[in-house]
Amino acid sequence: MKEFFGILLIIVTLWISSPIVAIFLGISYSIGFNLHQDFITKSIGSRLLQIGIVLLGFTISITKAFEVASIYLPSISFLVLFTFFIGILLGKIIGVDKKLSILIASGAAICGATAMAAVAPILKAKPQDLLTAITIIFLLNATAIIIFPLIGNFLDLSQNEFGAWVAMAIHDTSSVIGAAMIYGDAATESAATLKLGRTLWLIPLVIFLSLQYKNNDQSRTKLPIFVLFFVIAISLGSYFNFSDEIISTIRIISHSFLLIGLFCIGTQINKDALSNISVKPLQLSLILWLIVILASYLVVV
Repeated sequence: MKEFFGILLIIVTLWISSPIVAIFLGISYSIGFNLHQDFITKSIGSRLLQIGIVLLGFTISITKAFEVASIYLPSISFLVLFTFFIGILLGKIIGVDKKLSILIASGAAICGATAMAAVAPILKAKPQDLLTAITIIFLLNATAIIIFPLIGNFLDLSQNEFGAWVAMAIHDTSSVIGAAMIYGDAATESAATLKLGRTLWLIPLVIFLSLQYKNNDQSRTKLPIFVLFFVIAISLGSYFNFSDEIISTIRIISHSFLLIGLFCIGTQINKDALSNISVKPLQLSLILWLIVILASYLVVV
């Protein structure tokens, strides 16, 4: 029964073709059916999203990718470092546990749940702390998919400006892509390129924290290997110079993978995770996010 309704909701997701609908249908499905932690949608969401992003790479001109990266990547690098260290400082001021502060700061600075899951074994963080941090970041990201396109339209941001803004300001890659998809194809291409550049900061973060916590075992740390495939896809797409018809087909397939991936990402939330949210970590996450939103907007404009 659960599987049948899941397939039905995925069909509805593809039919409506809205990232907002995709992620909230996923949340409703998970809470409504109380899906267990090992349910298939919880484990394949990130993979589907990564496939969609790599396919998107085939439609992006390498010239445009370099142009966008040369403009914004230096600012993104500064913003990553600023966010991480200001997050730890704010955590100390608010009174959040140091390891939980590092988890939240890592997620806000780089790539949300992926960054937090990567550094948690290094910190030897409590599973409860990781669950709390991931749940808070997830809720903020779900909100971002709705509010960022509205704000972008209100501020009359261009496609590239909006793509750069969400790539800097939103935590998880899934929500960055979701918000950009609503704004337009050019915004999605810019957002994907810059967000994956931002994700690469996970590598020096893992090395830095490993040295700080004297942890040489990085075998459980998942580095963003799919970023390499995205770069390869951009190179191959530019080399073969696909026709408009082929590019259009690839975009449709990529869009479908992204939508299903967002639906599956939505199913990762559940009632237990929501009940574990406490006030101080939520305060830290909100204050840090507002700072990042404003700082990244000032960088873009």
